[in-house]
Amino acid sequence: MSSDSKSHVPLVILGAGVIGLTTAYIAACDPDVAFDITIVARDMPGDWHSQAWASPFAGASWSPHPLGATDERVRRWEQITFDRLWEMAPSGLVKRSPSKILGETDGVLSTIWWKDLVRDFSVLSESEVPAPYKVGIAFNTVTVNPLEYLSWLRSELESRGVVFRRQYIRSLDEVKPFVGKTGLLVNATSLGSRSLIGVEDTAMYPIRGQSIVVEGTGLQEFVTVRSGGGLSELVTSITPRPGLTQTNTAFLNGTHQVGNWDTSLDMSVAKGIFERCSVLAPCLKDEGTKILMHNVGLRPDRKGGPRVEAERISLPLIRSDGLAPNLGEDAEQQQNITVIHAYGMGAAGYQRSWGVAFEVLSLLKENM
Repeated sequence: MSSDSKSHVPLVILGAGVIGLTTAYIAACDPDVAFDITIVARDMPGDWHSQAWASPFAGASWSPHPLGATDERVRRWEQITFDRLWEMAPSGLVKRSPSKILGETDGVLSTIWWKDLVRDFSVLSESEVPAPYKVGIAFNTVTVNPLEYLSWLRSELESRGVVFRRQYIRSLDEVKPFVGKTGLLVNATSLGSRSLIGVEDTAMYPIRGQSIVVEGTGLQEFVTVRSGGGLSELVTSITPRPGLTQTNTAFLNGTHQVGNWDTSLDMSVAKGIFERCSVLAPCLKDEGTKILMHNVGLRPDRKGGPRVEAERISLPLIRSDGLAPNLGEDAEQQQNITVIHAYGMGAAGYQRSWGVAFEVLSLLKENM
């Protein structure tokens, strides 16, 4: 169907992280509906040092999270995303990596819900597991480099006519002029959904992640250590990254500090990260290794799991406490709009992004 014969629908997406950008991409490529897409965000691809958003600081590889064992919808999102990223590897944006999960107890074997999701899954024999670990799992995974991947998404979107508008949105009332009378809104503001007036989701909380990006040869295998089925506060993992512009880089993680809002760098923590990762990959201490950057980011997690659902709201907002900001007479006319919420992925935004985006598209079409 040509774009001229398709119905045109205004679509505003709040947030330019990996969920917002991937949702925009899926909508822009839809064969049935011509979405006129505007992405409104405070932080955009290119703002790599802004700690006000999480996407630039992610490890951005697929690794197992406990929620997939109990939530079929999450499992579906991850399968769709893994398969899509695996297919993208020839582009150079995605790296296929041999991977190992090591553990000191059999706990890492207790929740292997994902063995059919990844490629080439196997349990390591005792002779293949390095000391001091007792058990190990091998598989092939996928990784992206956030800086290159987000830049690619933005370039693809701009080539399809998507408009990027830099604006800090404090209240849903502020998007009313962009949505118009017939438009739809996607809320992909992640941790911002906690303070966005009209959403105010207090189930959102941060998980502080501190990491190091290094350059060095010999880092071609994703390796992580797990104490059991979940994650402890001190995470140890090495994630080799693809590189169209910079090769031989890897992401050293790190920390998983639930409820910690501190974005300041702790060099004593950085030293611990480097030492723990060096046990897994002694080549990190070779003379040629370069420290490229230290990162601290806040992963946007949510009590009760991710929120991906439609909500019908009336704008301007009416509050019983009378504390909604007054945006002037032009905003007084009441209208109902549909909001599709898509946030709360925690440390798994990249590995769920394509699956979430397809579900958001389905919700958009149901609510047109």
